[in-house]
Amino acid sequence: MGRNVSGFFLGYALVVLVSCATKTNSSDTGTEITAPAIETPIINYVVLDTFPHPKTNFTEGLLIHQGMCYESTGSPDERPDLKSQIGILNLKTGAFEVKATLDSKFFGEGLVIHNAICYQLTYKNQLGFLYNTNANFSPQGQFKYPNKEGWGLTTDGQNIIMSDGTHELSFYTPQTFTPVKKLEVTENGYAISHLNELEYIKGYIYANIWLSNEVVKIDPLTGKVVGRMDFTTLRNDAYSRFNGIAEMNGIAYDSINNYVLFTGKLWPVMYAVRFDL
Repeated sequence: MGRNVSGFFLGYALVVLVSCATKTNSSDTGTEITAPAIETPIINYVVLDTFPHPKTNFTEGLLIHQGMCYESTGSPDERPDLKSQIGILNLKTGAFEVKATLDSKFFGEGLVIHNAICYQLTYKNQLGFLYNTNANFSPQGQFKYPNKEGWGLTTDGQNIIMSDGTHELSFYTPQTFTPVKKLEVTENGYAISHLNELEYIKGYIYANIWLSNEVVKIDPLTGKVVGRMDFTTLRNDAYSRFNGIAEMNGIAYDSINNYVLFTGKLWPVMYAVRFDL
């Protein structure tokens, strides 16, 4: 999500998690007793490798499909040199082979591939675009959605799952993009908003939290956050390589090599990370 690069610097410390505490009164003493909140497990990870990433790619969506890395990019207003595109990333060279470019009136957002069809969101147009990945990304029409904004996409194999910057995830049928359900995402009873880029990995939804270095692991049945990852170290490393980076955004699971790629907007590098899935 995001048309504004400067918004990252203004709101970088946006996400502060408030712990949930249940208060009860002791019948003996009349004193207030606070029950401790259940802490969300922290998921540890190791960095296996790094890959080059174009510093001109304002990453909005990232995925690996049949061994190939696909990326969708946005075009912030203050960066007229950038375009909203979909392309294939060469992990060895960092070259970005553009497959589709949106008209300048659209800001490209997340993407997902389901049954060889690539779905691409736009930010505020309530409109998405379809491409056939088996036919060199030939256009296959458009789809509409009722959400006010489009942010991230993933699939559980049955439905398309969409984020819109709120604390809810929307499930849609792939064929007609008909609404199936909404899932409220919570942690210790508190809504977790600003859900951005999504990836479905082994039965769970992983989501970037916009303007933070954190990724949450979500149970798709209950909406509860069951794990949390902090990638501040990776963000700092990316900044040391290029001080023009924006926020972290981009999760792609490689089921063949059993790692997950993480990157960000205008980052010069992608990180291959492994953790307990």
